[in-house]
Amino acid sequence: MTGAASGIGKATAIAFASEKANVVVADINEDAAKAVASLIESNGGKAIELKVDISNRDDVKNMIEKTKEAFGRLDCAVNSAGIAGRHSLNIHEYPEDDWINMININLIGTYYCVKDEITQMLANGGGTIVNVSSAAGLTAQPANSPYAASKFGVVGLTRTAAKEYATQNIRVNAVCPTAIETPMIMEGRRKLAYNPGALEAAKNLQAMKRMGQPEEVADVILWLCSEQSSFITGHAMPVDGGAFA
Repeated sequence: MTGAASGIGKATAIAFASEKANVVVADINEDAAKAVASLIESNGGKAIELKVDISNRDDVKNMIEKTKEAFGRLDCAVNSAGIAGRHSLNIHEYPEDDWINMININLIGTYYCVKDEITQMLANGGGTIVNVSSAAGLTAQPANSPYAASKFGVVGLTRTAAKEYATQNIRVNAVCPTAIETPMIMEGRRKLAYNPGALEAAKNLQAMKRMGQPEEVADVILWLCSEQSSFITGHAMPVDGGAFA
């Protein structure tokens, strides 16, 4: 799984390992990926770590090859890697290089992963994929247009792939979290960890009036990869504390 060194990705890697899955901890932060893989192994699980920049085509191809070498097949894939915006600016003001970079990582990088994961799963005879989109993939996010565009794109990619491979034993779904207490949201664009007013506003958008935890998203991802969700594909599931109710 990508983005597995922190936040939702880390929680998901640990959740899969707790269910006796062999885990590939892929992340651009190699040291943090090693730490997660070591944590899994110290608890009796099996894991390897890989340094992967999902916007680099060769890195993604290598990730699939290393997965096959280590474990022989690919049954479940979770595409959690992504970046948040650095700016809070309207579209006409947003720096073009930053806009395009976010699309390259969040959308094109996810496309590379889905493409190669499906290719391997076709060889396996099937599998499940969960892409981590966002609430910003379901509704507008003013002042953060590239993030919204990339996450809407991930939902479109998810639904289209689900339709294309629905009769080939491959299910593809997405999760769309809202305010989850991860380093990306706490230290990122709005710096919620240092801005009590912004943190309270984020909580108040949720019907439950609290931040979600990475483990709460990981549990949904694990379920979507399990046989318990065997008749679900093409779904973009909010994990939102009632925000969209």
